[in-house]
Amino acid sequence: MIFAIDPGTTQSGWALLEGAKVIDSGVSDNHDLLRWVQDGQGADALAIEMVASYGMAVGREVFETVRWIGRFQQAWRHPEAVQLVYRKDVKLHLCGDTRAKDPNIRQALLDQLGPPGTKKEPGNTYGVKSHAWSALAVAVTASARAV
Repeated sequence: MIFAIDPGTTQSGWALLEGAKVIDSGVSDNHDLLRWVQDGQGADALAIEMVASYGMAVGREVFETVRWIGRFQQAWRHPEAVQLVYRKDVKLHLCGDTRAKDPNIRQALLDQLGPPGTKKEPGNTYGVKSHAWSALAVAVTASARAV
């Protein structure tokens, strides 16, 4: 099972993926998520979306996000085993094109994992919202790397 995080400055998206099954997902306060990472959530691996530099000036938010990436990695039981997954790698894996946008990535995830369904008949991606979609994309990409 892979525990994946899309980090943010104060909140982060996360997803638990076992094979092709979405176990759980959400968006949580970083301090709560840090405790979850320490506990392991029953996961075998941790994958975190990593920030890439493209030569442009960045602001405080990027540095704060990078700080959280390091905190999450260090909290994991095997910090050196954490997979740092770049967004361009997610786009290439799921869409075959680095120019893919969030709607393209979401559609690729739906094609691969199945539709959300309804409350009465939930599908595999039912309940995935907001930044949890990005975390799920990181999990799927990390899972493919592990094979």
